[in-house]
Amino acid sequence: MPRMKVAVAGAGIAGLALAAALSRAGIDCHVYEQAERLAEVGAGVQLAPNATRLLHRIGLRARLRSFAVAPWAIEMRRWDDGSLLQRTPLGAPCRRRFGAPYYTVHRADLHSALLSLIPAGQVHLGARCVGVTQDGDAARLRLSDGSTVTADLVVGADGIHSVVREQLAPDQPRYSGQTIYRGLVPAERVPHLLGASLVRLWLGPGRHCVCYPVSSGRQMSFGATVAASDWREESWSARGDVAELAAAYAGWHPDVAQLVEAAETVSRWALHDRESIDRLSSGRVTVIGDAAHPMLPFQAQGANQAIEDAVVLAACLADAEPDDQSAALRRYEEIRLPRTTRIQRQSRENAKTFHLADGDAQRRRDTSTRNSSGLDAHDWLFGYDAGQAATTSGSS
Repeated sequence: MPRMKVAVAGAGIAGLALAAALSRAGIDCHVYEQAERLAEVGAGVQLAPNATRLLHRIGLRARLRSFAVAPWAIEMRRWDDGSLLQRTPLGAPCRRRFGAPYYTVHRADLHSALLSLIPAGQVHLGARCVGVTQDGDAARLRLSDGSTVTADLVVGADGIHSVVREQLAPDQPRYSGQTIYRGLVPAERVPHLLGASLVRLWLGPGRHCVCYPVSSGRQMSFGATVAASDWREESWSARGDVAELAAAYAGWHPDVAQLVEAAETVSRWALHDRESIDRLSSGRVTVIGDAAHPMLPFQAQGANQAIEDAVVLAACLADAEPDDQSAALRRYEEIRLPRTTRIQRQSRENAKTFHLADGDAQRRRDTSTRNSSGLDAHDWLFGYDAGQAATTSGSS
C-alpha cells in the first residue's frame, strides 16, 4: 500500500517539527521553504515542559542538552526600582513536577537540531508557496517558479502571512500597536546579569523587557517592546536603532539600561496576531503554528504551541485509516483548537496587563502577581501532554 504523501509549506520551527514527527512515524513528508538558504537568524526561544517533553520523544534529548540553558526561575520585577513581583521556580522543581525541563535556547540552535532529524533531500529551498488547490484525490502546492507539488495533504506552516491559511479564512493579521527590539549580547558584556541563571522580566508603563541566557550561557537574548504606530515591518533582518531603544527605556532600572547599552545591534519586529478561527482544515489542507494561531509573544508559547501542533497532527495522521484522512484532521482540530485559542487570548491579554501605567490597576496587578507565585498556576500550561492528548482522543 503506498504511503501517505505530505507537503509542508514553510521550514520554520513548526514545519521542521512536523517533518521530524512524520518521519519518525514513517510518513513521507517534504518541506518547501521560500528562503534560498537556512541562515542562522533570530534570537532566543523559551521552551516550556509542554514542548521539551515532545522534543525529547522525537529524538532531541541529548542535542538539546548540548546548547540549552536550564534557568532556575522566572522573575518579574518593577520597571523602576527592580522590586520583585513574582518568582516562579524552574530547574529541578519544575522538572520533578512536570517530568521535563524548562529550557532557553537560541532559535537557530533549535532549528538546526530539528533539521538534523529530517532525512536528506526532504527540505527544498528557494521554493515559495504562492497558492494551493485541491480536489477529492489530491492537494497541490503551487510554487513561485511555476512548478506544482502534488500530495495527499498540504500543511501550511508558512507563518502569520500564510498563503495556505487563505483556504480557511479570509482574515488579515492584526497589528498590536507594539514592536519588539530583539538582541543577542555576549555574556561577558552583562556581568550584572550573570551568576544566577534566570528568565528576567521588567514590567512598566507601555512596555516591558525580558532577557535570558542562551547558547550554553555564552549569550544573553533579550526582547524589549515599545509602542509604535508607524512600524509595521516583520523581518528578522530589519535593523532597529540601539539609541532609539535606549531612549525608550530611559529611567528604567540600571539592569535594563546596562543590558540595552551592551547591544551593538538589534532587530526590530512589528507584533501582529490574528483572531482565532473555528477550523484548522479544509478538505486536504490544514495549518499549524503561526499559520493556524499566530499569537503575541507575551506568554512565551508561540514555538511551544507549534511543536504541540506538529506532534498531534503527526499522531493523528499516523493513526488514520488509509482512506479516512478527514477523520484524522477532525481529531487534530478538536484537540488543538480549544488549547491554542485559550493561549492566543491570554497572550493578547498579557499585552495589556504587562504594560499598565503606574496607578490603581497596576497595584492590583502586582498584588495578584505576588499571590500567584509558584508552579501551581502553570499546571494547565506546562503539565499538558500533547502526545497523550492525541492518544487519549484516538481511543475515546
